Amino acid sequence: MREVVFRVLAERPGHVEAAATDPVLRIAAPSLEELHHEAREALIQALGAAHCAYRVRIRRNLPALCG
Repeated sequence: MREVVFRVLAERPGHVEAAATDPVLRIAAPSLEELHHEAREALIQALGAAHCAYRVRIRRNLPALCG
């Protein structure tokens, strides 16, 4: 199974944006849960029936550890 990784670009209350590079897709949603649904919908639009062969992964930037 192939994997499409969406990296979170912006995250604030009520808005999350993410982008993938292969295939090139950009999505936005009010929450992380809804972002995952938007990612799946974007794959369906971009790949048609082949979207079933892809796993969606959302990557968030982790804050740097202090200390």
